[in-house]
Amino acid sequence: MEKFAPYAVTETVSRGRRHAEPPPRARGEFQRDRDRIIHSTAFRRLEYKTQVFINHEGDLFRTRLTHSLEVAQLSRSIARALGLNEDLVETVALAHDLGHTPFGHAGQDALNACMKAFGGFEHNLQSLRIVDTLEERYAAFDGLNLMFETREGILKHCSPANARALGELGRRFIEGMRPSLEAQIVNLADEMAYSNHDVDDGLRSELLSLEQLDTVTVFAQCRREVVARWPELAGRRLVHETIRCMVDALAFDLITRTRANIAQAGVETLDDVRAAPTLAEYSGEMSLRLRELKAFLFDNLYHHKRVLSMTGKAQRIIAELFAAYMAEPDRLPPQHRVRVKRSGAESGKARAVADYIAGMTDRFAMKEHRRLYGKSEVNALRGSELS
Repeated sequence: MEKFAPYAVTETVSRGRRHAEPPPRARGEFQRDRDRIIHSTAFRRLEYKTQVFINHEGDLFRTRLTHSLEVAQLSRSIARALGLNEDLVETVALAHDLGHTPFGHAGQDALNACMKAFGGFEHNLQSLRIVDTLEERYAAFDGLNLMFETREGILKHCSPANARALGELGRRFIEGMRPSLEAQIVNLADEMAYSNHDVDDGLRSELLSLEQLDTVTVFAQCRREVVARWPELAGRRLVHETIRCMVDALAFDLITRTRANIAQAGVETLDDVRAAPTLAEYSGEMSLRLRELKAFLFDNLYHHKRVLSMTGKAQRIIAELFAAYMAEPDRLPPQHRVRVKRSGAESGKARAVADYIAGMTDRFAMKEHRRLYGKSEVNALRGSELS
């Protein structure tokens, strides 16, 4: 039997599922959640959803799927060191981006703008909507009927209005409580993963250079350590070892600081975790280094002129798809047309349209745009491919 820290989430302290089910016979409840996510349609679609670079730009760049796998790996390692529930952190990590639109954050921003008059669009809420409602697999209920703590971990942030609508799941946002340590760890592992693998993809795309990255403290320090140990190392091996050093430094700092916070707060139970200030965090120095790295990526990669060119075209695809389906909802697939008719309101129609668009992969969104408009940004997007 796996031994957990007394403040970890276990099945005995879980708030359970919304719909009662017989317990699994040969696995735990959070393992069942993980398996349901892996077998979901939304999870499979992550393979063809953008992280930074659109899927057709290269086979080796991260996608939402590979990003989610990296977050799961980091989360499990950190959870094990802290005595937390590895199955829960893996489950939350695999599910955290299920609601992301095609074309990454550019797609989310565009869909949020389209939905401004109808409550907006936010990918964390959409991830929860997928696992609670949109997945259609089981006879007895809509969605995946996941454990409360899994759903809690998926919902990283929430407005007061949305929190009130979510009932028990949203109560912590109203009362100023914290989620489980498992959820806190996944949130930071997500940041850790993309901050490092986006460096790797930026170098591979040649939009970033080692010389540029040497202005970033954590990268420069790790590169010096690698070169000191292997003076002749170059190319991809040098990049990999440097990023490996960065991830190790961030993870060890997070584990060390979180352990200290747990001890200082006198945390002994899961309820103590919820009542305490945020416990999972980096040291002050490491937080500054990570902030510097993220600012560098924002300025030099995410806002690189070639990425911005792709971003603008992707946003036009999303906006024009939304306009087309709102004008003629009969163009939607049957199951989404049913949701439009059930809602009987403009806001319900808009949400059904947003659900459909958010579920698209990059390549399907481009194909659908070309079908609807007879022209497309597709060729222009392909014209921005990276060499």
